[in-house]
Amino acid sequence: MNDVLKNARRIVVKVGSSLVTNEGRGIDAEAIGTWCRQLAALAQDGREVIMVSSGAIAEGMKRLGWATRPKELHELQAAAAVGQMGLAQMYETKLSEHGLGSAQVLLTHADLADRERYLNARSTLLTLLSHRVVPVINENDTVVTDEIKFGDNDTLGALVANLVEADALVILTDQKGLYSADPRKDANARFIDVATAGDPALEQMAGGAGSSIGRGGMITKVLAAKRAAGSGANTVVAWGRETDVLVRLSQGESIGTLFVATTAKVAARKQWMADHLQLRGAVIIDDGAVTKLRDEGKSLLPIGMTEVVGEFHRGDVIAVRNAQGQDVARGLANYASSEARRIARKPSTEFEALLGFTSEPEMIHRDNLVLV
Repeated sequence: MNDVLKNARRIVVKVGSSLVTNEGRGIDAEAIGTWCRQLAALAQDGREVIMVSSGAIAEGMKRLGWATRPKELHELQAAAAVGQMGLAQMYETKLSEHGLGSAQVLLTHADLADRERYLNARSTLLTLLSHRVVPVINENDTVVTDEIKFGDNDTLGALVANLVEADALVILTDQKGLYSADPRKDANARFIDVATAGDPALEQMAGGAGSSIGRGGMITKVLAAKRAAGSGANTVVAWGRETDVLVRLSQGESIGTLFVATTAKVAARKQWMADHLQLRGAVIIDDGAVTKLRDEGKSLLPIGMTEVVGEFHRGDVIAVRNAQGQDVARGLANYASSEARRIARKPSTEFEALLGFTSEPEMIHRDNLVLV
């Protein structure tokens, strides 16, 4: 564990409802203040941090005077709408005390399933991080339906880790970590310090429901670690009220359960780009652009494009081919095919005049491009 968290530069932290709301009694200002102080310490150390926070529905229940979590979707949405106001305000207040800006980001599964919205969400989050702003993310419970709900914020935390290519996901919960069995029922249950993310045996160990306030349990955390490992992110599950847990983890201390990703981050993304996405079109590039991509590791700029093939949208995966029609690379397009045709062979300074707007200077950013 020492090196895994010590070397992590981009970290997603997820906190559960029972921690944020002190077992449903309302937003715990002291606890949020403690985590925000630690996030500031990590930022001061040169790390980029994102907070995925549950608690909106629980806070809304308290404000509406509801003792038990409602089952009707419209009531859950109403509670989320009321509670999200207090949750966002608390994070803004506590982060600003340490000189950090904050931004509220509400996501649904559809935002990450749709390629264009995925790319927009990614660009927004990376821009916020570049300005030393801490994104505070929650599921957009006010508008979701059963079909598009993440189901729990452990899953959301893993999806965000994949989205921004985080080095680590830290899930803070009301449990110390993973045990081989329920320690409340089995005296022989042993604590699991380190495990391989995706090991099927872990799911058997992690059976059981979550708290009455939230929806997750240890099983959702094990599955989240498996999902995060798909993009090369390691996951730690630890007790959220452990003193200075985030700071100590970042210093290399062993706390909680570490789920190790077996695939390196760069390799995982390249494999995903190369194998799992259907090509929607292509661009032909000149020899100079080929050299920039292959030899210098640069992004693909429209000025190097000589032709646009097929019809595609922003966020679609397209092929990049040389003048002989051979595939050079593939990646996520920042511009639709109709826009790409207008800006081909043009410098970025002319994009606004040609399109009426400027999205990015690159046709495909190097982070979203893999050579083939």
